[in-house]
Amino acid sequence: MSFFDSLFTKKEGSVLGVDIGSSSLKVVQLRREKGQAVLETYGELALGPYAGVQVGQATNLSAEQIAETLKDLLREAKVTTTNCGVSIPFARSLLSLVRLPYRKSQQEQQTIIELEARKYIPVPVSEVQLDWFVVPKMELGGREDEREKDTVEVLIVAVHNDELALLQSVMAGASLAATFYEIEIFSTIRAVVDEPVKPVMILDLGAASTKVYIVEHGVVALSHSIGTGSQDITRAIAVSSDVSLARAEALKKERGLLRDSVSSKNSEVIFSNIFSEARRAMVQYETLHKRAVSSIMLTGGGGVTKELSAYAKQTFSIDVRVANPFAKTAAPAFMRPVLEEIGPEFAVAVGLALRKLEEE
Repeated sequence: MSFFDSLFTKKEGSVLGVDIGSSSLKVVQLRREKGQAVLETYGELALGPYAGVQVGQATNLSAEQIAETLKDLLREAKVTTTNCGVSIPFARSLLSLVRLPYRKSQQEQQTIIELEARKYIPVPVSEVQLDWFVVPKMELGGREDEREKDTVEVLIVAVHNDELALLQSVMAGASLAATFYEIEIFSTIRAVVDEPVKPVMILDLGAASTKVYIVEHGVVALSHSIGTGSQDITRAIAVSSDVSLARAEALKKERGLLRDSVSSKNSEVIFSNIFSEARRAMVQYETLHKRAVSSIMLTGGGGVTKELSAYAKQTFSIDVRVANPFAKTAAPAFMRPVLEEIGPEFAVAVGLALRKLEEE
């Protein structure tokens, strides 16, 4: 039933996470040693130059072009394994948390879920791969909420067949053996969320858009997309500082929202709009579920913007942290400062590699 299920492949010592984003490709290679995930290599390659646009800008390349770029990245990063897991972009998938009648019979429950799923999928069911997850019931004050006793929450997940076909074509073109394809939010949760109970909000500042997720008990309880992303920040810096987009991308990481930065004011306006919409989604969730979000995690390319977490705290007034997925891996001490700096961009790739290790 599930397209997330693992396939049988030859096992080897090292595993690879492959994150295919709209503006760049990221890979992380891990191995397990004495029960710990050990970082062997990682790498990132911008897709912009391959599409005739600047670094940091979103692209729409063919499977063949992505495969060629990926092969270049595998060579540059000195990747030594073909055994991998691959990300599915959130924009090319559908996630919906719905409440349905509870049935003791597994077959009856499955039938209800499949019928209900058709209401949330905007294309014929035959055109997607469908999966779902029944969320374990929560207890309030030691008793199950009476209003929810005869219902069950189900996370419905769908991915278009065309997207899976494109990713499979990329893997074949790059001579990689993918045993699973996973929607990027699930990889991110595995890499950066450690809070087991309280709701946590993830702000994934991608190139083309910003994704807002609220995760509770390890489950995506809310997902929302904002049509502004890190490429808009880069463009604002380029205009205000009168520099190229490539230089603006570097300035975003080097200077960001530092008060003496020439581009700080324009960047703040865009981030303020993103954060305001994210805060509305958070308040709506808290009002509906009567539970407060405990913290916010910043991921994605925009998450590396200097001083972003300090600025975000002014909007949300709760704990805001920059994701550091490499904290779940063993690496030389001298590499830690660099890994912490680039961490937000590699959350998905690290999460994929961690799942691949679990398979092994």
